[in-house]
Amino acid sequence: MSDYAVPTRRHGRGISGGLIAVLLILAGLGLLCAPIAYMLWPHWPEPVRPDAPPLPISVGGVVFNVPPAAIRVPMQRRPGTQMRIDLAFMWPSLTPPDLAVKGTQAPPPSLGERMFLTITTSDTTLTPAERLKVIYPRYVSGPAATGSDGLVLLPFRPATPYQGEDLIYDPAAPDKFLLRCTRKTGATQGMCLHERRIGGADVTVRFHRDWLSDWRAVASGIDRLIASLNPTGT
Repeated sequence: MSDYAVPTRRHGRGISGGLIAVLLILAGLGLLCAPIAYMLWPHWPEPVRPDAPPLPISVGGVVFNVPPAAIRVPMQRRPGTQMRIDLAFMWPSLTPPDLAVKGTQAPPPSLGERMFLTITTSDTTLTPAERLKVIYPRYVSGPAATGSDGLVLLPFRPATPYQGEDLIYDPAAPDKFLLRCTRKTGATQGMCLHERRIGGADVTVRFHRDWLSDWRAVASGIDRLIASLNPTGT
């Protein structure tokens, strides 16, 4: 038997010194770049409190003064330029909903007590008044007739883009009070949609069709509400 032992090769799996150096360099670069990346990364401002004063919000180049409590989406409660804002107001007071009711035992207001507004950047399509002249006549059924309440009602034909809806407007001022209203089906209440263009912004108002029993008050309320949001009208 030999007096010399045969040396064995170790198959170590440790990290080499070169690799450790590379990792340390990368970690250092990461620590160096992190503050720069944080400063350059876009950050949304924190939403303001609902009880704050009205916010100047620009939509489509039009400035609206919006009560934060009326804004339905918390992330939209910030001043500046936005593509869209969603609002709700109590009817007939036209005041923002009382957000303090949330989380209490008090029952929340029903949807029939609210008027909803959506303000979006205009898509440059035809205005509501132009649609009344060019688009809607292709899809309505029968000649226009004025009801006892003074409004014109024209049902849209089935198998059209507006099936299940009625076209309703004030013949004396169709450009100011023009509606598309769904019909009541079972437990689902009918809703009316009024659209208005202000500069580069489109304002869409939604409310319960039952309110048309006093439609002049509704028309006046819409005018007052939009004027309170955009006093200049531009």
